[in-house]
Amino acid sequence: MIRLAVRAAILHRDRVLVVNAYPGQASDLWCLPGGGVEPHAPLPENLAREVREETGLTITVGAPFLVNEFHDPDRRFHQVEIHFRATLTGPDRLTLADPEGIVNRARWVTRAELAMLRHKPDGLAVAIWSADAAGYDALERIVP
Repeated sequence: MIRLAVRAAILHRDRVLVVNAYPGQASDLWCLPGGGVEPHAPLPENLAREVREETGLTITVGAPFLVNEFHDPDRRFHQVEIHFRATLTGPDRLTLADPEGIVNRARWVTRAELAMLRHKPDGLAVAIWSADAAGYDALERIVP
């Protein structure tokens, strides 16, 4: 079964928000905020809800800019992620209150700082700071 997820590239003061979504800080891998899609709700609504739950931020969801896939054949896990551009509609004060307890850290980073962090998908920085149309980042094996 394929899990569908949505993620937000929230650019603010030429920085993007990244989160660590591994319980107990078990990994140094960073990604954009977001999460699994609940059925019967539009993707932008799912994304705004996920960002608000994880970070306390309110956003307006823009256009998609990247589709990415992760899989772990050993666990039979396959996730398709749709990345959207987003803008803040409220204060930029982070309050980590993820009800699932998965997101444990968040930070605003520049493109150069993102390059120094281990993150997924691999082509994220290029896609975020590019004016190109939506792209597809090929299937990657998930890493812990």
